[in-house]
Amino acid sequence: MTYTVDEIKDKLYAAVIADALDSIGYTRQSPDIDFQVTTVSSKIVGRCKTTLWTDIFHEDPAPYDLELKAVDECRPGDVLIAAAGGSRRSGIWGELLSTAAKNSGCVGVIVDGSVRDLDKMKEMGFPVRARGRSVYDSQNRQMVITIDVPVEMGGVVFHPGDLVFCDDDGIVVIPQKVEEEVIHKAMEKVAAENISRNEIRNGMKAAVVYKIYGVL
Repeated sequence: MTYTVDEIKDKLYAAVIADALDSIGYTRQSPDIDFQVTTVSSKIVGRCKTTLWTDIFHEDPAPYDLELKAVDECRPGDVLIAAAGGSRRSGIWGELLSTAAKNSGCVGVIVDGSVRDLDKMKEMGFPVRARGRSVYDSQNRQMVITIDVPVEMGGVVFHPGDLVFCDDDGIVVIPQKVEEEVIHKAMEKVAAENISRNEIRNGMKAAVVYKIYGVL
């Protein structure tokens, strides 16, 4: 059975997806990063639209060029991934980029770096997760050097088109070649968890429930 992204967002959560990935040998699919900044405490689920950033120390002859291209190319359901190596040199994402991305159909942004305009992005209700915050503009401080390529964040590679799932527990990315299998296993585990929860509420001991249903 194939599930839509909306069904995945509604029924699953990051931890159960990580468990499903574990079960088939993909044990490091969640970046080892504390994304401390959150504009909206809601799930971000969609396809990766990747951007790779670098710090610069010269005058950029074409400021914002590739980042604007990436934003304008976002398709409905995309999650923009900003791989900036954790740099705090500037706030590479803010209100205007959020507005443009949202208009393109982007459903959220994950930034391995800093952002700004937090109050305005919160007012918009646009989901952004980031490592930090900075008042500085990115011009002549940071720039996108390429888009739509595999990028690394916290020891995990995000490929364009991979399904990324983010909630308050963390972020997990599902490689496309195992996506269907992982989602199927995660749905099965959620169903078993629901049964186990009901059994425990009805008085069955947790150890007995685990022995019968095999989930914890």
